[in-house]
Amino acid sequence: MKSLMPTRAAWILSLVLWAYCAFILFSMQRPWICACGTVKLWHGVVQSAENSQHIADWYTFSHIIHGLLFYAGAHILWRRWNLFDGAPTRWALPIAVAIEASWEILENSPMIIERYRAVTASFGYSGDSIVNSLADIGWMVLGFLLAGRIPAWASVTLAVAFELMTLVIIRDNLTLNVLMLVWPIDAIRVWQAGG
Repeated sequence: MKSLMPTRAAWILSLVLWAYCAFILFSMQRPWICACGTVKLWHGVVQSAENSQHIADWYTFSHIIHGLLFYAGAHILWRRWNLFDGAPTRWALPIAVAIEASWEILENSPMIIERYRAVTASFGYSGDSIVNSLADIGWMVLGFLLAGRIPAWASVTLAVAFELMTLVIIRDNLTLNVLMLVWPIDAIRVWQAGG
């Protein structure tokens, strides 16, 4: 079986996609950095204007999980089901970057920003800074590469640990974020607000 790890050409394509995402976000008039004027490595206050503005925050763990999931999906499609028989598996990472970049662009659209404000724990969400969006793609890449180096059970354990940790600490995680975006439940929204 072929490796899902990227070749040099796949890395270059991933970087081009990453830069193209920055260009699109800039075209959408997203701010490069936080309005506070600084770039922090970590910002841990969810209900603040600086959330989703820096390099890492509590939602970074969700982006690492995205990478774990994209690797698992590529593994199933290419290596288990031979769905793309003969397709070069080295393109799995650029495809994952394209998907993550597409989400970052969609997430920063007025429609999704308003949806987050209306139905999720992100009551004052105003979108991500470009630095945060690009870092989120980087965190996804870290998760993807990590999944390629550790056993499947370790990837599952890590994803579950991240989900439980963020659920306990900030009352939100990838699962609740998706659920509340697609099918909001008032009881969960009240609980997330501290009620």
